Amino acid sequence: MTLAVAIALTIITAATPLLIAAIGELVVERAGVLNLGVEGMMIMGAATGVGVAIVTESSLLGVLAAIAAGMALSALFALMVLGLAANQYASGLALTIFGLGLSGVVGAPFVGIQREGIRRIELPLLSEIPVIGPILFRQDPFVYASIALVAGVAWFLWRTRAGLILRACGENPVSAHALGYRVLRIRLYAVLFGGACAGLAGAYLSLVLTPFWTAGMTAGRGWIALAIVVFASWLPLRAMLGAYLFGGLIILQLHAQTAGVNIPSQFLAALPYLITIVALTLIMAARRSAGRGSVAPASLGQPFAPAR
Repeated sequence: MTLAVAIALTIITAATPLLIAAIGELVVERAGVLNLGVEGMMIMGAATGVGVAIVTESSLLGVLAAIAAGMALSALFALMVLGLAANQYASGLALTIFGLGLSGVVGAPFVGIQREGIRRIELPLLSEIPVIGPILFRQDPFVYASIALVAGVAWFLWRTRAGLILRACGENPVSAHALGYRVLRIRLYAVLFGGACAGLAGAYLSLVLTPFWTAGMTAGRGWIALAIVVFASWLPLRAMLGAYLFGGLIILQLHAQTAGVNIPSQFLAALPYLITIVALTLIMAARRSAGRGSVAPASLGQPFAPAR
């Protein structure tokens, strides 16, 4: 039982940054914008967050700085794809490359500096419940924030008028513009929200998961977050399920390596990404065979330039 609790806790730890980044990207794509720069925003959030936390000796300021860093990069992306109508695929890839390079410069002075991580919150009495207590009521603030994000985004997208307008901008921006809605402004807000979530996910890596800075510490998690959005069919609750599934795969390959499984370590390290590709392929094939086609927002990745 103790082993099961320990495995569950490690899966939650591995899944939390994936879930936070995926929820942010889900909102961006629901608005009709495809941002492939999640990896770059995450690693900038990680570098900025740990740097500010070390300098100011405040984890809270580190988290806020990480969110600001993610939003700054997302604003740069928005300038290119919304202001200049640049290609969203190329701009997102460029943002990832830029973020990876800039994070190395920002984080260079803090390499190897250990910092006390953000502690878990233990709810009195509830955290003492066998099995359930440690899993549900003895977690760090990021875990609770990720669950709140899922619930909040689900409510916003499907229960509010503003969420309906945002989804309309992703399905048919021309019609939304004709009805008087400011499509570009709405998409800008969505992109900034996605950047804030990516920065927050990066802060989790450097302030909770491994409370120090090392180059490339995101290790492709931004790309997995992008895959989770497709895996979840652009639905928040399914994104939560997908994040914990892929988090479990990451932990599985780590346990397999430590157990000395007679499989090349390079293959085990690539296993979560390989399964991601296979899962997405099977999902799309099943939808085509069922005649349902894609459930992605109809205008995803398409630039919109309103008539003046």
